[in-house]
Amino acid sequence: MKKLLLSLVAVSAFAFSSQAQTEKGKIMVGGNVAFDTKKSDAAGAKSNTNFQIVPSVGYFVADNFAVGTGVGYGYSKTSGIAGPNNTVISGNKNSSFVVSPFGRYYANLSESFKFFGQLSVPMAFGKDKAVDAEGNVGAKTASTTEIGVALSPGFAFYPTKKIGIEFALNGLNYNNLRKEDGNGDKIKGAGYDEFSFGANFFSPKIGIQLHF
Repeated sequence: MKKLLLSLVAVSAFAFSSQAQTEKGKIMVGGNVAFDTKKSDAAGAKSNTNFQIVPSVGYFVADNFAVGTGVGYGYSKTSGIAGPNNTVISGNKNSSFVVSPFGRYYANLSESFKFFGQLSVPMAFGKDKAVDAEGNVGAKTASTTEIGVALSPGFAFYPTKKIGIEFALNGLNYNNLRKEDGNGDKIKGAGYDEFSFGANFFSPKIGIQLHF
């Protein structure tokens, strides 16, 4: 009988510890930062740069289920390139305000590991400016609205009860970009619809979440 009681206590303690970070009423704070730069080996070429930072906060409305949002900033710049007959093909600079509401569900794998699935709706609202071959930024050329839907799987490792190290995969993504001129009219051929599916296990997105 004593062994049975000890076993029940041990199982209960394990279940509690494996869920403590994701139980109802908890808050998680994290986000993501992405940066990349690329430069052609052509003579006089300028670097192309992409940067995004989106802090996020989530609240567990039920055990293992959180809802929240990220709010941040996105930036990209592509310099113009020299075209045929000494013409210059204009580059582009975009600055945007980013909002990304999400819902996330965790499933316990062990005391320190959890699997999660996240559904998010990333949105970015910004403006384009022309960039010449020298990298100089000119006048505004368009207003941009980008809205997507992303379903992403991932794993979280908890070295402590308050820190989660995450490995997220791309999963299923849909993205729509719309560009409008100064009159609010759609610029045909400038936007796009994009659908992608992929889970590169050798190139995950790595992040940290703090749980309180």
